[in-house]
Amino acid sequence: MTDKLFDTDWRTIRVQLREGIVEVALARPEARNALNGELMAELTEAAALLRLRPDVRAVILTGSDGYFSAGADLSASQARTALPLLESRRAVMAGPDMCRAWSEIEAVTIAAIEGYCIGGGAALVLSCDFRVMGEGAYLRLPEVPLGMNMSWRSIPKIVALVGPSRAKQFVMFGEAADTARCLDWGFADEAVPAGQALEAARRWADKVAALPPIPVRMTKEAVDAVAGATAHASIYMDRDQFLLATTSQDYREGVAAFKAKRPGKFTGS
Repeated sequence: MTDKLFDTDWRTIRVQLREGIVEVALARPEARNALNGELMAELTEAAALLRLRPDVRAVILTGSDGYFSAGADLSASQARTALPLLESRRAVMAGPDMCRAWSEIEAVTIAAIEGYCIGGGAALVLSCDFRVMGEGAYLRLPEVPLGMNMSWRSIPKIVALVGPSRAKQFVMFGEAADTARCLDWGFADEAVPAGQALEAARRWADKVAALPPIPVRMTKEAVDAVAGATAHASIYMDRDQFLLATTSQDYREGVAAFKAKRPGKFTGS
C-alpha cells in the first residue's frame, strides 16, 4: 500500500517522517524558495494529506539554511492583469488556500525560520502554531510599500498575535521585524543562535509528541476557534482588496520603484 505523502515525487518540497513527526522543507533554491504556483500547489497538497492523519503528532515547516522564502513572485501578479476578473479572483486564491490548508492541519505545526522570511513566506509561517527563529532571521511584509494590501488570510492572525497597533506597524511600514522584535512582540516563540532553528523546532515537536494526542488536538482547535471568531469577514475580503490594489497606478509605481531600488512616488491613483 502506497502513502501518497511520502511516495510522491515532490518537485519543490522535501517531506520526511521521524517517529510520528513530519518535516516539510521548501526546496526551490534557484529562486530562494519564492512561492510560485507549483510550490504553493505542493505545499497545499502536502498540508491536505497531513490534515487528519492520526499517526502524525507534529509537523515542522522549514526553509533553507540561510533563508526561509523570498515571498511570492511579483511576475505572477503582473501576469494576472491580462486575465478576466473572474479568472483573476480564482487565481489569487492559491496563496490564501495554501495558508488555510496549513492552519487546518490537526497536528501541531512548528515553523523553523532562518534568514529572511518575506511576504507570502511570512503569511505561511504565521499559519503555523509556533515559530522558532534563528538569530539574524526576520519577517517582513513589503506589500503596502509596493502598492498592494496584505492578504493571504494573514491580517487576523497578525492581530491575534501582536495586537492592533503592532499589526498596523508591521503591515503598513514594510519594515523587517528581526528575531528579537519577533520574540518581544509575540511572532516568535523561541529565539536560538543562527543555524539552530530546525534543531530547536525538533525539540518542540518531540515535546508535543510526548503528550496525549487527543487533548492536544482539542486544545488547538478550541484556541484557534476563539482567536479566529471575528476573522471570517476580513478573510473573504482580502482577495478583492488585493485585486483592486493591483489595478492602481500606485502599484505600478511601487513595483517600478522596487526594481529600480528608489523611493516610490505615490499619489493615491
